[in-house]
Amino acid sequence: MGHAPLLSDDPPLYLEPRLAPLAAGLLEGGGAFLHALVDALGSPLNVVLPDQIAENAERFRDVYRHHSLGGRIFFAHKTNRSSALVRRLAATGPGVGVDVASLGELQHALGAGFGPDRIVATGPKDPDFLWLAVLTGVTVNADGAEELDRAAALVRTHGLRRVRVLLRLSDFATGTGVRRLSRRSRFGTPAASLDRLLDTAERHRDQLEPVGVAYHLDTTSPDEKATALAGCLHAMEELHKRGFGPRAIDIGGGFGVGYLAHADQWERYTTALTDAVMGRRPPLTWGGHGYGLHAENGTLRGSLGLYPAHREVTGAAYLDELLSRPAPGLDRPLGTLLLESLHDLYTEPGRALADQCGLSLARVLEVRRTDAGETLVRLAMNAGDVSLEDHGVLMDPVLVPRDPAPAGPPEPVGVHLMGNLCLEADLITRRTVFLPRLPRPGDLLAFANTAGYCMDFGATRAQRQPVARKVAVHRADDGSWHWCLDEQYWPHTPPGGPQA
Repeated sequence: MGHAPLLSDDPPLYLEPRLAPLAAGLLEGGGAFLHALVDALGSPLNVVLPDQIAENAERFRDVYRHHSLGGRIFFAHKTNRSSALVRRLAATGPGVGVDVASLGELQHALGAGFGPDRIVATGPKDPDFLWLAVLTGVTVNADGAEELDRAAALVRTHGLRRVRVLLRLSDFATGTGVRRLSRRSRFGTPAASLDRLLDTAERHRDQLEPVGVAYHLDTTSPDEKATALAGCLHAMEELHKRGFGPRAIDIGGGFGVGYLAHADQWERYTTALTDAVMGRRPPLTWGGHGYGLHAENGTLRGSLGLYPAHREVTGAAYLDELLSRPAPGLDRPLGTLLLESLHDLYTEPGRALADQCGLSLARVLEVRRTDAGETLVRLAMNAGDVSLEDHGVLMDPVLVPRDPAPAGPPEPVGVHLMGNLCLEADLITRRTVFLPRLPRPGDLLAFANTAGYCMDFGATRAQRQPVARKVAVHRADDGSWHWCLDEQYWPHTPPGGPQA
């Protein structure tokens, strides 16, 4: 089948994914293994790597040790539905917990082996969710005075133990209270209303045990996070003044992930995208989509609505830098202030803990040319199965051929990846994807690093298409790969163990 090769003066705009050793080894040496999995279980197929999440958690624990801080790392469960990942974390020890944001997630965490002391309940809480959280004794990250009232009422009505609560704050400002540095959030109580929150906690002393304060910021800005953490240190002082004994500050998540292997590819692509929107080069997307950018009377308007796919400092390294930053208005690092105050540090990494913990596989069904000269590649997958666009992540899939590549040097090609739904909008990604060679029906495309929000966050059974099954994969000491269904994985019997 013919295709339109790239012109010599139009080099491919690759966005090569960053691959940790475990994922790279699977993709580079496990092609036959991956094809066998998809042959048996269908396309699309999600693969998770439980050993990787344990390694990521250990990196965060190293930062705690470096700053001599106690506390706990809570995995934000909403990042991924996997049983294998949660069960593997449960086996890593008491320093790692799980952050649950729904009744189902709480039930799942309890069933995966987490005790109530290792679970924090966050997010909007319907009556059933709050009831089970209070009944089992997990820590409740409370958004406001009304939620404290509801939790206290459950304790009184049912004769339950005092419930541990974190008072979640938002809308932090500088010391003058005039110039706000943190963006607004629908979660938490504005820091300026702390007294009202403390009044409520005092009224329910017999039912509530405030163990600390928290914040939620939908940003990776270190300045905003530093301002919020400084505000929480002040709130801890106010709790002590009221006669409480708080011990922890929960700084939430937002530590970032680097998806791409090369910074220059990201810079080159975003520059070319701007040129395409301005009409200075051919479109780089289906239908000229600009990812938030548009031209207006020769002027570039809007803002790029994409996750910054290449980041130099992410995950545990980002936390280390944050704790090393001087507190606003003070000359001592935030980590030092936490240590001097004898406060524990709670974190809630989601995407960062799931970094490199999974990939999504799709079989190539059809490759065809349009009359306009475009190359369309239809996959046994739809946009909801991988959710890259919804979460603003741009990266190339890895081609896993079924058969050996044709003789001769590979010929790069730009293609459009189409989904399996009967919808014009079902594009796996709106951008033209550049591959080192044209895929063939039967090949696999592997979307790397999809465990964090991209794998199953938006998956549906639209048009009765199957939702991707999920398997847990483990590499044995001899280098061989083994698997089991995600729900069958337990850390004491990894894939390839006695059940094989």
